Amino acid sequence: MPLMDTPIMLLLLWAVIGYLLGSIPFGIVVTQRLKLGNLREIGSGNIGATNVLRTGNKGAAAATLVLDGAKGAVAVLLARMVSGEDAAQLAGLAAFLGHCYPVWLGFKGGKGVATFLGILLALAPPVGLAACATWAVTVAVTRISSMGALMAAALSTLWVFALGHPRVFVLGVILTVLVFVRHRENIWRIKAGTEPKIGEKK
Repeated sequence: MPLMDTPIMLLLLWAVIGYLLGSIPFGIVVTQRLKLGNLREIGSGNIGATNVLRTGNKGAAAATLVLDGAKGAVAVLLARMVSGEDAAQLAGLAAFLGHCYPVWLGFKGGKGVATFLGILLALAPPVGLAACATWAVTVAVTRISSMGALMAAALSTLWVFALGHPRVFVLGVILTVLVFVRHRENIWRIKAGTEPKIGEKK
């Protein structure tokens, strides 16, 4: 953990800013702008890139992936630039919570994978790149997006130490736990062999 030397009121402000950035539902925004239908009534009803892909529009899914990752990264980079590392980590955590539990959608948001990766890329680029590579390799082998997310999260703490960024460890553990909590239904389906693969209808 970084030293907590930013004034508490400023930390709270960054938590609010991070949450508001994270709570922007880009999946819904993109699908509405492209007239792809109501994302809540498509596939799993999730607002993330995997469900956007179920509209059949790969460009929309890619845009959602990038934008969801960017909002986590922007929260971290802004807070770091203005206040420091403690504010950056708090803003990143708040952005993740904002994506998963956005006030605008009745606290029913996405599962946070892209935002998680964006936060890691901004906090510790080598760790973020390793987590992205873990996700990509796992998805390429299994064709199961949730499996990629779980493996990327599970191995992220290993990458934190292997690549020399121990100050990110505590936040990495918290985010990993949250990713697993958000994917608890996927975990049951993976165990049961019923988790849909990329390209299959849910």
